[in-house]
Amino acid sequence: MPLRKKEYQVHGLTGQFCDASRERMYRRSILEGVSGEFSLAVCVAACVFGMFAIADYYLLGLTREFYLLIAMRVVVVSICLLVAFSARRWSSAEYRPWLHALPLWVLATGIILIVPLRPESLSTQITAVVVATMAFYLLIPNLLTFATAASLYLNVGFLVVAVLFAGLAPVPTLLLSLLLIMGNVLGFFALLRLESLQRKQYALLHEEREQNRQLHQEIAHRQSLEDQLRMLAERDALTNLNNRGHFIKVANNLLHRAQSDNVPFSLFMIDVDHFKHINDTWGHSHGDWVLIRIAEVCAEAMRPSDVIGRFGGEEFVMALPNTSSEDAQRIAERLKQRVAALSFTDEMSELGISVTIGVASTNGEGGDLEALIKRADEMLYVGKRAGRDRVVVCRDGLGDG
Repeated sequence: MPLRKKEYQVHGLTGQFCDASRERMYRRSILEGVSGEFSLAVCVAACVFGMFAIADYYLLGLTREFYLLIAMRVVVVSICLLVAFSARRWSSAEYRPWLHALPLWVLATGIILIVPLRPESLSTQITAVVVATMAFYLLIPNLLTFATAASLYLNVGFLVVAVLFAGLAPVPTLLLSLLLIMGNVLGFFALLRLESLQRKQYALLHEEREQNRQLHQEIAHRQSLEDQLRMLAERDALTNLNNRGHFIKVANNLLHRAQSDNVPFSLFMIDVDHFKHINDTWGHSHGDWVLIRIAEVCAEAMRPSDVIGRFGGEEFVMALPNTSSEDAQRIAERLKQRVAALSFTDEMSELGISVTIGVASTNGEGGDLEALIKRADEMLYVGKRAGRDRVVVCRDGLGDG
């Protein structure tokens, strides 16, 4: 995955992000884990530095130089352990550059001071300086700039005290300088590569998370579009009731369940009386408004188990599971009264709205929804021929109003 974003570009000499804010985010993200590694590495380095007090005793005995070395090692070890403890305790806080740089400079100072106090051990101190240089770069987690500065301080300081206190000749000084330069170059580029790879891995992980977040947003957006399309496919655009196709699907399931449970099932066919006259007199926009108001009344009269849909034009259909024909007639009468109680404003204030309702029921016996709709529709037309504004119930093949 290519890193195209500018804020993820890594500097070629420091191994850090070129974007300062991105670098701070990266350091905060690794602070807790690196603080633990840093504390452990500093403790190990401090303990190793302190253990060489045994060599001081064998070389110097109980002399003034020995006591000075012991005091210096105690100070260095104490500071390092204190820094390690502080870094561990503040692992969840803000990154503190000075805290992570301090033990490197303290250890470097301690190693440099050994030469004036033990000049005869210069040959062994050269090995210690090389090892410490590599440890600054690779053992103790730190920024490349801090590790480089502390290593250069250690190497230059060691060369100076070696010449001044151990009488190092020019040729050995040059050879030692080349050795230390090689150690710094190797450590520098090793840590530079490690720092760059860690930040590139962080950048790749961050970009992957960003792409996953965008993917989740896209999935949610598509899901929302699918829900909207499903609603459009299932809902009547004008009244927001179920359309004919979706109503038949849901009502079929309710009817099959009622037949399985052997409970009654009723169905209403509702028609708005004289709807053509409303359209012709006030216009189709007012006719649509009447349909919307009637749909609201029907929806409010429903029970949670009922389902309603717009069957077409000015006709509505309602399915009522677990409802006998007697209960269905009472519900239909209340619904008819609620529609009649509707009031309108402005030029339609004198409009009296009424509906005719045909009711068909089944008592759990076999049969399909189409036959039930046909019977309810027949009852509807019986009511319209009888003068409208009434409820007609199908009982034993007869229509009772």
